[in-house]
Amino acid sequence: MPSGRPITRPALRALLLLAWSLLALGAQADGNEGAAIYRQGLLPSGANLRGTRAAALDVQGMAAACINCHRASGLGSTEGRIVVPPIIGKYLFRSHATNVQDMTAPHVAGYRSTRPPYTEESLAQAIRQGVTPNGRSLNYLMPRYPLDDASMAALIAYLKGLSAGEMPGVSADTLHFATIITPDADPRQRRAMLDVMEQFFADKNAFIRGGLRPMRSTREIEYRVSRRWQLHVWELTGAPQSWEQQLRMHMAAEPVFAVISGLGGKTWAPVHRFCEAARVPCLLPNVELPLVDERDFYPVYFSRGVLLEVDMLAGVLSGKEVPRRLVQVYRAGDVGEAAARALAVLAAASGIAVENRALPELSGSAAELADATRHLDAGDALMLWLRAPDLAALAPDARPPSTLLVSGTMGGLEHAPLPLAWREAALLTYPVDLPEQRSVRMNFPLSWFRIKKIAVVDERVQTDTYIACGILADTLTDMLDSFVPEYLVERVEGMVEHRLVNGYYARLSLASGQRFASKGGYLVRFDGPTGSRVRPQGEWVVP
Repeated sequence: MPSGRPITRPALRALLLLAWSLLALGAQADGNEGAAIYRQGLLPSGANLRGTRAAALDVQGMAAACINCHRASGLGSTEGRIVVPPIIGKYLFRSHATNVQDMTAPHVAGYRSTRPPYTEESLAQAIRQGVTPNGRSLNYLMPRYPLDDASMAALIAYLKGLSAGEMPGVSADTLHFATIITPDADPRQRRAMLDVMEQFFADKNAFIRGGLRPMRSTREIEYRVSRRWQLHVWELTGAPQSWEQQLRMHMAAEPVFAVISGLGGKTWAPVHRFCEAARVPCLLPNVELPLVDERDFYPVYFSRGVLLEVDMLAGVLSGKEVPRRLVQVYRAGDVGEAAARALAVLAAASGIAVENRALPELSGSAAELADATRHLDAGDALMLWLRAPDLAALAPDARPPSTLLVSGTMGGLEHAPLPLAWREAALLTYPVDLPEQRSVRMNFPLSWFRIKKIAVVDERVQTDTYIACGILADTLTDMLDSFVPEYLVERVEGMVEHRLVNGYYARLSLASGQRFASKGGYLVRFDGPTGSRVRPQGEWVVP
């Protein structure tokens, strides 16, 4: 250091950002030849990787890529009775004789501690011929790959470095997590979400205060160290164009293992892009307009939000009584604007004329709202992408059209405050389970809120946050000490469908490559003398 002057806070922050950026660039070194073989099924020559199974069934290209079974983490997978073992260097070259002395390799499903360790030569033999160091034949599901020496060396080098080294946000005694809040998020929902998260984290830390010892079984060592959960609240400011840079700064100053829950307003796309680029799992945020790109790996959502509702309405617009024109009303800048654009595309494909009527972004007059929902012809359908205050402000003496469609996500589900005449005409998108069917599942979060003295000010947000934290806790327990970001996402995929307590959702499930756990919903009408209940119009719809 050129002088003895102390480093200023801005300078330190800049150094942290530079260090994080260099680490990120190193992590992006997947552009090497071994990574291309493993992840894409591409040989250094540019030709497709080819493999042959026992029944002379060839696979090639992406279908032959190792990642399909051994996953991005390299820690393997389970499908029914088939267990795919880990193939990262830490397990491939590990001698079972070191199990008792070396506790740094936690138990992973499929790892055989009694298997002789691989060498580079015996691993190449296993990949080419399907024979292990002790002469055992690998399962027929494992293809045999006739790789040349250079390609084999590149692949083995990649396996040695896969999921190796220190992981961000993981220390000897603490796991660091962030939750992200965008500046346009609802302040009431923000406090409601944080109340749940802070209490859940406090309960988790209180439970492990005494610590746990490593566990041993007769043939394997299952390794676990108690770690505190540390929550970092990353509150964004300014325009969305600046959010990714802000998040990089946060990550440099406070490296985290994963982002959990979170709260968005009109857009979440910059957060999604940051998590994918930084390789940080982003699990189950409270957002109504996620970025839909299931080629991405790290962001995982409850559902597609208003975009799921768009697809649910496609059947209505292509049914027996197709409207001649679709009139959509929404607030400029809100998530309903993006939903209206998407629905307009579907309507046009069915030959339906579309007219979009945007209300001012800031609260407008009752006259503007009334004007936007008037001037409808016979045969028109009216779609309301509006929040509860706008629904409540609809003229109670107005005569709604015969085809009236309302976003349940934006309007408040069965609590949507439509005037009675509008309620009687409305067909509501309802992308969650029906109230009567979810009541038993809701006993768990609601009882927890009551016991912990958490005021329920937004039941949906608080319940989803509680479920997200519970999924994280269950997944980490299942992972033992294999704290690899990719493995966290993979274990969420495998675990979430087995949960019974899902709050608002009838069922959550994630197959490999799926990033939206709830995939359908109901179309409902209001029922009862005051329109205070809902009844489904048909079965659960999965577009």
